[in-house]
Amino acid sequence: MEAEERFPTLRQVLFLFVLLAQTWAEREGYSIAEETEKSGSFVANLAKDLGLGVEELAARGARVVSEDNEPRLQLDLQTGDLILNEKLDREEMCGPTDPCVMHFQVLLKKPLGVFRAELLVRDINDHSPEFPEREMTLKIPENSAPGTVFPLKKAQDLDVGNNNIQNYNISPKSHFHVSTRNRGDGRKYPELVLDKDLDREEQAEFRLTLTALDGGSPPRSGTAQVRILVLDVNDNAPEFEQTLYQVQVPENSPVGALIVKVSARDLDTGTNGEISYSLFYSSQEISTTFELNSLSGEVRLIKKLDFETVSSYELDIDASDGGGLSGKCSVSIEVVDVNDNSPELTISSLTSPIPENSPETEVALFRTRDRDSGDNGRMTCSIPDDLPFLLKPSAENFYTLVTNGALDRENQSEYNVTITVTDLGTPTLKTQHNITVLVFDVNDNAPAFTQTSYTLFVRENNSPALHIGSVSATDRDAGANAQVTYSLLPPQDPHLPLASLVSINADNGQLFALRALDYEALQALEFRVGSTDRGSPALSSQALVRVLVLDANDNSPFVLYPLQNGSAPCTELVPRAAEPGYLVSKVVAVDGDSGQNAWLSYQLLKATEPGLFGVWAHNGEVRTARLLSERDAAKHRLVVLVKDNGEPPLSASVTLHVLLVDGFSQPYLPLPEAAADPAQADPLTVYLVIALASVSSLFLFSVLAFVAARLCRRGRAASLGGCSVPEGHFPGHLVDVSGTGTLSQSYQYEVCLTGDSGSKEFKFLKPMFPNILGQELGRKSEGNPTLQNSLGI
Repeated sequence: MEAEERFPTLRQVLFLFVLLAQTWAEREGYSIAEETEKSGSFVANLAKDLGLGVEELAARGARVVSEDNEPRLQLDLQTGDLILNEKLDREEMCGPTDPCVMHFQVLLKKPLGVFRAELLVRDINDHSPEFPEREMTLKIPENSAPGTVFPLKKAQDLDVGNNNIQNYNISPKSHFHVSTRNRGDGRKYPELVLDKDLDREEQAEFRLTLTALDGGSPPRSGTAQVRILVLDVNDNAPEFEQTLYQVQVPENSPVGALIVKVSARDLDTGTNGEISYSLFYSSQEISTTFELNSLSGEVRLIKKLDFETVSSYELDIDASDGGGLSGKCSVSIEVVDVNDNSPELTISSLTSPIPENSPETEVALFRTRDRDSGDNGRMTCSIPDDLPFLLKPSAENFYTLVTNGALDRENQSEYNVTITVTDLGTPTLKTQHNITVLVFDVNDNAPAFTQTSYTLFVRENNSPALHIGSVSATDRDAGANAQVTYSLLPPQDPHLPLASLVSINADNGQLFALRALDYEALQALEFRVGSTDRGSPALSSQALVRVLVLDANDNSPFVLYPLQNGSAPCTELVPRAAEPGYLVSKVVAVDGDSGQNAWLSYQLLKATEPGLFGVWAHNGEVRTARLLSERDAAKHRLVVLVKDNGEPPLSASVTLHVLLVDGFSQPYLPLPEAAADPAQADPLTVYLVIALASVSSLFLFSVLAFVAARLCRRGRAASLGGCSVPEGHFPGHLVDVSGTGTLSQSYQYEVCLTGDSGSKEFKFLKPMFPNILGQELGRKSEGNPTLQNSLGI
């Protein structure tokens, strides 16, 4: 069983060697009679002759190619039979050439093999002999001796071999009979032989019937009339200088060129010595190619020659004198080949497109041919050196075009391959044939983003589903391999709700903000997007996207100091001895926005007495604008406007209460109702202010007393003899306790009083307990530079 399985494989290998040997060494011969009635006639079983099974013959892509590219033969792949496609006419195919052989090849692929064969087209007797003229006239001198031979014009039969003319006869046979002669080329021609002496006076004219018979079965015949005129005596016939003229003529000779000049002479005189030339026998090919001058004997060309069609001609020329005598010569014309045929190229198979990643692929199989001979018919085949292709000879005049390694469609998707076939003639002729080879794409390129990272900007408080930008990736592949889809990749921070903030259009890479963003809550968002093609397997790439939230002026300034929380108003004490520029207080405000939206400016909106106080626009410091006098009211109410630099600007206002005192020992008096702003005309509000002021004054006096008691008990105070305080009014240039020129924090003060001071003025102040609000503001400002700037930290 195992030996039986190996036997077909061994047989195929042996057949391959036999087939290749037959390709180069010998040809297989077949034959068929011409004029086979219909196409589809069986010629031979090629599968049997090739030693292949019918299935293997079909699998190897077998097909028949003829030399002249005419589809006369066809291979039936189902049966392996070689059959006719059309009815064959031997005379049309080969003319007078015998035998008539049609060459063809059987091409096999996978692996490649070429089987050369010949089909002999057998002649059948389907043509009758035909004479060139229906009537021939002979002039025979009456003194001609019996046995004199007179050549007759031969008949023409398109058939060959035995089917051609075999015999001539004539009737009646009273004075003449016909002798059939053979020429050197195998053709037969008739000669009229005189049997009896002629007597012009007895019979001046004879009419005979000449019959040509071929050797077919049944034989065919053709007839012509022979008219014989008996002439008076003319005893000298024309004689040619040569009985055979041999001439070589290049096939590119121009029309009208002189081929040869024949010459004959006649010893007679008068009309018996006047010679005229004529073609003794002229076929249609000769009569349409050459012209004979009847007076000069010049043979000239009247049609272009073609060595590939007819390589030689035989002309029979007759020279006749006026007395009816004639002489004959032959002219042999050999056509010399010149390189006048360009090489021919025939594509047998073409594969396009081809995959780009194949290491070596057969692209085309083609055949070359040159109708010239010798070096004129020898050819070389080439392609440009800068192309990734190679030419490999596969059989006689067959070439295979293959790729020289893998191709890259992204570098070049189409190649125009020019195949040049050049002969070795002089001058050199060449033929070029262009083949377009398309490269089929495979998914070997991942999508590539136009940028490795994208920075997008979106203004806060945006509308939902707002388009904030796009990412774009390109794929050098084609078709589905270049179709890119986009997606959001999981963020590195698992707590970032990316899916609820941003979405991406999978088709075009457009990014959308799903909800309104708040700059104060989220200033930047960073994530990655992926692009994936639709190839198999799919390839992908990534890019980084940064979304920066732009600030909008959506936060009004917030006043940190003085507090505006509805509790007891903050009252600032200003000694009347204060000089101009005395720091009364500082309005501290912050803005939750950033940039110029957080740039704050201050201005005095309302004042009880305009011109007495001023506000510095950049830091909110409230200072005295001039010297104070006794005539100035003791209580003042200032409204300070804080405005940011946004568009449109937002603002907030704060109210300051200022109490002018002669010294810090003066009791804190409640603001009189008469000095109240018209906006505070509500009696309940006035009562509340008075009550708060009274409580504050009592608390302040208690604190001062406690501080003074502690200071006086210190040893330093004892060594100094008590608290030494310069006499006179308290200086008007108080030092800014915050170090930044602002009263941004609230302080409790340690107060030192003179032992004998009747006015209980404050002599110096020292902070003791930092305000809790100031600590809280410090913590908030650590992560906010804008807040630090606003606070002066």
